[in-house]
Amino acid sequence: MVLHPQHLQRTRLLIKYGFTTPVFHEKFQKMSKKEIEKAIDDISNHKELLDYADEELAEEHNGSYSPTGYPFAKKRVKLVWESSSVNMEENYFWVLNHMTEDLSYSKVDKITDIFAASEGSAFFGASGQKLAAQQDRAAQYLRGVGEMIKQLFQIVRELRMIGERLVPYEFTEKKEGKKISKSADATLKSIFIDLVEGGSKNPSSVYGLASQVGFIALPDLFFNVIVHDEKDVDEKVNELKGYNAQVKTKLRQKLFAYINWKKQTHSELTNRRKFQLKYLRQHWAVIKMYMAWIKPYLKNIKRLTMNEDFLDSPELIGAFETSMTEIEILSSKDKKDGYHPVLLATFRYRTRPQMQARVEYQQGPHHTGRWELELRAYAWTEKRIEDYKNMKEREDIELLGMLDTHLADIMDSFAGDLEEFLKEAGEEIEMEEEEEPKKKKQTGLKALKEVASPFTSIFGGLNELFGSVVPINIGDLFKSDSKGSGNPKKAAGTSGGDLQTIFKNFRKARGMITP
Repeated sequence: MVLHPQHLQRTRLLIKYGFTTPVFHEKFQKMSKKEIEKAIDDISNHKELLDYADEELAEEHNGSYSPTGYPFAKKRVKLVWESSSVNMEENYFWVLNHMTEDLSYSKVDKITDIFAASEGSAFFGASGQKLAAQQDRAAQYLRGVGEMIKQLFQIVRELRMIGERLVPYEFTEKKEGKKISKSADATLKSIFIDLVEGGSKNPSSVYGLASQVGFIALPDLFFNVIVHDEKDVDEKVNELKGYNAQVKTKLRQKLFAYINWKKQTHSELTNRRKFQLKYLRQHWAVIKMYMAWIKPYLKNIKRLTMNEDFLDSPELIGAFETSMTEIEILSSKDKKDGYHPVLLATFRYRTRPQMQARVEYQQGPHHTGRWELELRAYAWTEKRIEDYKNMKEREDIELLGMLDTHLADIMDSFAGDLEEFLKEAGEEIEMEEEEEPKKKKQTGLKALKEVASPFTSIFGGLNELFGSVVPINIGDLFKSDSKGSGNPKKAAGTSGGDLQTIFKNFRKARGMITP
């Protein structure tokens, strides 16, 4: 069986998300998670994959059966209707309302909503104009966010540098029960001589005077006499014995100037750090506000972007007025004996969009043509429903998953400092608890979910559109929680009966022959 690589990937995803056969369990139950995933990825023969995947085979054409990419259904029906005059949008809402209002399927999730139009059609032009407008506005905001992120890196870097500059000051502060660090004091004095006095190049500096007769001992005295207040300078210098008056006089001048410089620069650096922290928090808030503005545009762009698979379809011809649409909804009822009755409805349209002027003088498409409905009945647990939704999301986000991984690696280099600075500035940061502290580095963005949100929101907004980056649950394939604790027959009977009801009532409502 030779099929498109996309079909192979769908079959693999069915296996990885738990839609498997007893054959799979017999062969792989003793393997580890990594071994199972590698073994599945290495299989290129579709027939072998079908031995492990609980995948539906359907007669798409007369006598020709092929895998559909859907889990094996308890019951399945297909209805095709073609009309050159009837509006096809009505059929979708008729089925949706019949499910929710008449058959009490209270929970409905839209799984798929994609479309494409031929390049020469008026619908393509109208949709392209709307898409371009949304893309331009989103691009403007993203450029602004990009610049602000670049500035955020600079703010964090400057806060780091200020923090480094403040370390010696903290170790030279006179506090009760704390020893004064002579090395920290010597570091500050070296900075004072080099930056303020100009080092040895300045004849009047501490190093410059040391080259003159009578002042050789001045550098040693300057570095070894530790004074914390200007009023204590005279007392400390007077305690020195065996030095001439000129040396003591110069030492008093230098120590007084140094202490005054130290206090002023310490105060300046402290105030500058406070200002930068407030500015960082303000910058952070603006980035989050921009991202809140961008997300609706990203969602609109996704919904207006045409599906590439449809554009390559032989049923979509560039010179014709043609469009293709696919919609999939998953509806479920309350549990029956541990299982939910589930109906999966897939709508496929190949229509001729006719642009019609509306009251507000804007044109909108009126779809007529071919309409297909596939209904599948299942008896699933809540976990199985989530597995299916996650699997469908995974089909579209393989690339985004890689993107988030690379972004996590970048964020690891500075996210820790950013988190600490934001906490100090008063921002509430929620950290996820880790079972093992040693694994902190491996968690990437997971441990800094809130801290990295403006950065990941650029891609996280896209992930919202294509679905969240959902981990494959291949490690849980042999657990029983997806099988439920009851009997699925009652739920399967309910969903199968409801499927038949929708099929029969739709045919009646449209004046078709009903068996």
